[in-house]
Amino acid sequence: MNAPVTPAATPAVAPTSKRAKALKFVSIVVLIGLAYGAYDWYLQRHEESTDNAYVQGNVVQITPQVGGTVTSIFADDTDFVKAGQALVQLDPADAKVALDQAEANLAQAVRQVRTLYANNTTLSAQIAIRESDVARAKTDLARATDDLNRRQSLVGNGAVSKEELNHTLSQVAAAQNALSAAQAGVTAAREQLNSNQTLTEGTRVDSHPSVMAAAAKVREAYLALHRAALPAPVDGYVAKRSVQLGQRVAAGSPLMSIIPLNQLWVDANFKEVQLRNIRIGQPVTLTADVYGKKMEYKGTVAGLGAGTGAAFALLPAQNATGNWIKVVQRVPVRIALDPKQVAQSPLRVGLSMEATVDITDQSGKSLADAAHPSSAVQTEVYALMDKGADDEVHKIIAANAGKGSH
Repeated sequence: MNAPVTPAATPAVAPTSKRAKALKFVSIVVLIGLAYGAYDWYLQRHEESTDNAYVQGNVVQITPQVGGTVTSIFADDTDFVKAGQALVQLDPADAKVALDQAEANLAQAVRQVRTLYANNTTLSAQIAIRESDVARAKTDLARATDDLNRRQSLVGNGAVSKEELNHTLSQVAAAQNALSAAQAGVTAAREQLNSNQTLTEGTRVDSHPSVMAAAAKVREAYLALHRAALPAPVDGYVAKRSVQLGQRVAAGSPLMSIIPLNQLWVDANFKEVQLRNIRIGQPVTLTADVYGKKMEYKGTVAGLGAGTGAAFALLPAQNATGNWIKVVQRVPVRIALDPKQVAQSPLRVGLSMEATVDITDQSGKSLADAAHPSSAVQTEVYALMDKGADDEVHKIIAANAGKGSH
């Protein structure tokens, strides 16, 4: 009879092998965690990041400078417009009437001033006439005086009657009165000339105060007429159009907005504890939610805000209360974008961004000491209106000044 076979015993090393594998796995996880922590710690030393960042830009409001009724609308939301392009037209009828009246008043003022200059010549001639009257009166007085002297010498021998002597005395008195009147006429003519010269001395027709006052009214009316057409101050895209045909709008009423999408920047709101190492000029890497991680924008820190967002809120926080909870504040950091990248991958105002600032180089300043060159914006659209008004004034003055005027 065969002996029973005893089953082989399970190797004692199996539990040990499982523990070794578990220990190895834990070790690997710990090493990975340590490596990731070290890498994260290294990055935190050289980077500051936030996802509280948004695209910002200039939102140019189109508001009328004069009131009126809307007769035409030439642009709508999403349209691209060029600087100087007409956007809205107001009814110009009243402004046209005011301009016609102002132009007529200017023409009349020019002609009245020309009359003042012409009167100087006329009054000068009047003085010469009055002076000739004085000379004639002196001659008459001298002749009458001689006649009186001859007759007085003949009164004693009876050759001249007393009546004739009295008649001669009357002629002398009349000649003296005529001389006095002629001299008074010269004085009056000179005073009239001086009075007229005070209105024309040291000026020309086009720079005379009366002409300048009338010209100012023409400029005012000209600008009011041409401001009935609202131009686009800058190149950009139309947004928030609220104006409608037939609407009666007042000066300053918002009608639409123009957003130049080539002049964008990012406001990244960093926590106050992140600001200690952020400096102007540091490079920034940004990603937009609209494009995802595949598109990275390169930017530069352009400046740090002068206060926290809460400080400029409509209702600022009042921390001096009994129940107080500290809230970490955020300060907006302006980041300038690369114009070429913005042109290739357009952004819109208000889009969410993620910003990572490389803080390795901390040699820059935290506060700007001068205006950023790209911060200044301007338009020449309204200057063209001023030039047109000046041209209109010069044309009216030239048409009414006459040839050879002062």
